[in-house]
Amino acid sequence: MKVQDLFQETYTALSANKARSGLTILGIIIGIGSVIAMISIGQGAAGTITSSIEGLGSNLLTVSPGVAQQGSGFVSAGRGSAQTLKNEDIDVIRQIAGVAYVSPERQGRYQIVATGNNTNSTVIGVSPEYAMVHNVSVADGSFITEANLRSMGRVVVLGPTVAQDLFGEGNDPIGKTIRINKLNFKVIGVTQTKGGSGFFNPDDMIFVPLTTMQKILAGGEYLSSIAISVETKDLMPQVQQEATIALADKHHVDLETPDFSIISQADILGTLTQVTGTFTIFLAAVAGISLIVGGIGIMNMMLTTVTERTREIGLRKSIGAKKKDISMQFLAEAVMLTFLGGGIGVALGWILSILVSSFAGIATSVSFSTILLAFGVSAAIGIVFGYYPARRAASLNPIEALRYE
Repeated sequence: MKVQDLFQETYTALSANKARSGLTILGIIIGIGSVIAMISIGQGAAGTITSSIEGLGSNLLTVSPGVAQQGSGFVSAGRGSAQTLKNEDIDVIRQIAGVAYVSPERQGRYQIVATGNNTNSTVIGVSPEYAMVHNVSVADGSFITEANLRSMGRVVVLGPTVAQDLFGEGNDPIGKTIRINKLNFKVIGVTQTKGGSGFFNPDDMIFVPLTTMQKILAGGEYLSSIAISVETKDLMPQVQQEATIALADKHHVDLETPDFSIISQADILGTLTQVTGTFTIFLAAVAGISLIVGGIGIMNMMLTTVTERTREIGLRKSIGAKKKDISMQFLAEAVMLTFLGGGIGVALGWILSILVSSFAGIATSVSFSTILLAFGVSAAIGIVFGYYPARRAASLNPIEALRYE
């Protein structure tokens, strides 16, 4: 049978019962559309997480306080709650070769009040090096300076989200006063918008001098974390190892059970990427169940078609049609159904991902490889679920098929 004749026969057979063909295709459309939408949401989330982590700083190592218990790995005592990092640890880290900047940090969460408005936000005590380590730039005013540190100045730099919550959109907060923990602070700057969501949003933060945070707001000279910017990415493993040894010696603890933890951007990114990858696979697998249902629908339709066209099959065989010709005809019909469903399903999935991104605010990303995968799955479903009906049609005895009523 010629390819042209095969396509013509396939079109004629499917268009003979448009309602049944349409309902069969619908299962594939829903399945492929769901898979495309779920994978695009997963890939978009992974891209957002990657950009957020990279936006925290370049070649970044983070030292966090905590307790390492033998046999159970690192168990954090809670960010900022443990008191194992001190101000003197900063000088130890600065002496390590390959360290570009060191940013000691102390953070807490407070109720902020200004001009009748209030918000609950994270307040971080920082040094001037915080801006270099975390790629923070100021949109208006200035950042924390060494003079502010020495004088324990009651000054703050607001994130754009906090500035808008307290003073409204379009109002200049520079020079105005806010109250943190019933203490007055003068606004000296507003940072550039960086974007963020979930557990970490750099736009929803307030920065004060580290000394002010330790001596006036929070009390105690311990640190919530120490951020280290390494000169080059290649030096990060070396600096991480040397910092671990130096701090363990300073704290008089064993290297196997230190009272702190040092993690790199690569560690965080690798863990989160693995989590989002697993989540994406899970979503795609759930959506893929509807593909199996759609495939079963195709098999059911093709088996019904074989029964209805038994006399036609017998007539074709009696005038010389081979088993291969009969098998190819029915298999082509199954594959055509899945390809039509796959094409419409890809369009549906693309539209769904755009709608999710627009209305739910969740980043989505539809890649070319995902579209190819969808079409590949469509073809596979057509072949797998169409094979048995096609084989059954090809195996019919022509004499019995002609006698079929």
